[in-house]
Amino acid sequence: MHDITQHIVELIKSTSTDLSPDIEHALEQACALEAEGSAARGALETILTNVRLSRRTARPICQDTGTPIFYVSYPEGVSQRALLGQVRNAVRLATQQAFLRPNAVAALSGKNSGDNTGIDFPTVHFEEWGHDYVQIGLMLKGGGSENCGCQYSIPSPEFEAGRDLKGVRKAVLDAALKAQGFGCAPGILGVGVGGDRVTSMLKAKEQLFRPLPDSNPDPELGQFEKQLHSEINQLGIGPMGFGGKTTVLGIKIAELHRLPASFFVSIAYMCWADRRKVMTIRDSNVAILAAR
Repeated sequence: MHDITQHIVELIKSTSTDLSPDIEHALEQACALEAEGSAARGALETILTNVRLSRRTARPICQDTGTPIFYVSYPEGVSQRALLGQVRNAVRLATQQAFLRPNAVAALSGKNSGDNTGIDFPTVHFEEWGHDYVQIGLMLKGGGSENCGCQYSIPSPEFEAGRDLKGVRKAVLDAALKAQGFGCAPGILGVGVGGDRVTSMLKAKEQLFRPLPDSNPDPELGQFEKQLHSEINQLGIGPMGFGGKTTVLGIKIAELHRLPASFFVSIAYMCWADRRKVMTIRDSNVAILAAR
């Protein structure tokens, strides 16, 4: 396979500077719901102005360009090692070109690597699949939203909850209430139910790739997503915690099998800037899409 480093740089640029249409449309709808002259509406108007300026000037949507999280699917015979090297090189180049802020610091010393590469940084998930082309998904996960993510083991010492949808509801509502405006609301919540501690959170983060208007393939979970969306927006936290009608833009939930002894509910909080794009590469044909 030919070197795709420059294509990955374009994916990073697009993800960092051009918010996907479904997120922008949801922000516009949220803005229209808030009272004229309110702090909530003012915050959303500022966000939307920022989104459009970022797109027009090809500058990052947010100063925190986050952790680059890549999901790379490739056909049999393609070298995973070569792909990893190209991803890391692309991250270095994108940092040089100011599409990414140098964010990679050593955990203990705090020393910045200067180029967004380090020990397991950026994050790259690989999957060999049955298709004849490469697909690369990229999510830029900001630190403020990441700090609002959490995980519950039910039954929880924090609240009474059963191992059912009622228990999941309590966990998600608790997470949303604790986040307040700190995660740059209005946010999007990805939820993983089941699995182990690691796979539960991985599944939660994967939900953030889903287009906001999509329908959950499980009708019961689809209805549950709508219920939670409505309930959280009644908390009155609002954009940036200023109060208002829109605390979340969407809730996306997935279920995993689990051990009988464990019941994890993981919540991946994403800020309003749900920066995610997917690129497909088939020979010389390259396409960057807004969402999966």
